[in-house]
Amino acid sequence: MLHNALQRLLQSILVLLGCALMIFIMLRIIPGNPIAVLMGEHADTAVIERMTAELGLDQPVLIQFFRYIGGALRGDFGTSYSLGKPVSALIASAFVNTLILALMAALFAWVLGVISGIIAAVKKNSILDHLFMGASLLGVSMPVFMTAMLLQYFLSFRLKWFPIAGTDSLAGFLLPAVALGWNSAGSVARLVRSTLLEILEEDYIDTARAKGRGQLGVLVLHALRNAMLPVITMMAIQLSGLLSGAVITETIFAINGIGRLAVQAISARDIPLLQGTVLFSAAIVIIGNFIADSLYNVLDPRIRRRG
Repeated sequence: MLHNALQRLLQSILVLLGCALMIFIMLRIIPGNPIAVLMGEHADTAVIERMTAELGLDQPVLIQFFRYIGGALRGDFGTSYSLGKPVSALIASAFVNTLILALMAALFAWVLGVISGIIAAVKKNSILDHLFMGASLLGVSMPVFMTAMLLQYFLSFRLKWFPIAGTDSLAGFLLPAVALGWNSAGSVARLVRSTLLEILEEDYIDTARAKGRGQLGVLVLHALRNAMLPVITMMAIQLSGLLSGAVITETIFAINGIGRLAVQAISARDIPLLQGTVLFSAAIVIIGNFIADSLYNVLDPRIRRRG
């Protein structure tokens, strides 16, 4: 088990380095000088060349890359061209809002998804089953921006129940959390239903019923405990995706999070800020996948025996 964990950790580190290299090269091959873009079309050529040399942008790409990785290992992602502040400080400040949004969205998605999936499985082929699965299919199919704008229009603009944008209070996070979590809730509900239906057909479930276990006891003590294994893995991956920054949701609701920070970096062609946000998001996703694999290995004894 320890050997598998170390192997996955090494793979995660290599993937993160590969992501950093790809991001670095892709941003460097875009035509144009970012300093010239930042300073405007009427900037003096000599000033642009001097600033380019001071920032090390005239050096070979590999040298720039290793310098960047060395700084990143110390927590130094450079200084934002457009904002003039350390990228690490900007990411830390933005991540607080992203963290609150992600946790609220995940809580909404998991509670709604698990409950809906259980009811749909227990009431298979009933009206409730069709209703919940239809709603989950709608959640999976509808783009996040459409859900966000519909909620914003009806509940904020028309009914005035929630703030239309911003995060001045906790209520400002509710609509973005629902919009962001609706898609994840549909995925969780469908997975819970399909896994639970499959497990309810197993022989040990019939044995538990033959021993006099009630429907609730069979469901909670036997079926649901095993059905939640793949669901927990999906939850870990979903949470890492939410923490990596919800670009569309944060932009629509004007939330100063990681996703909106990346959009601002793209608009200003702020290479250090964009590199930092993308690399940070990639690290969160990789860590989430590593945790998901480790959880599945711990929770499922069959995987440990095969290992």
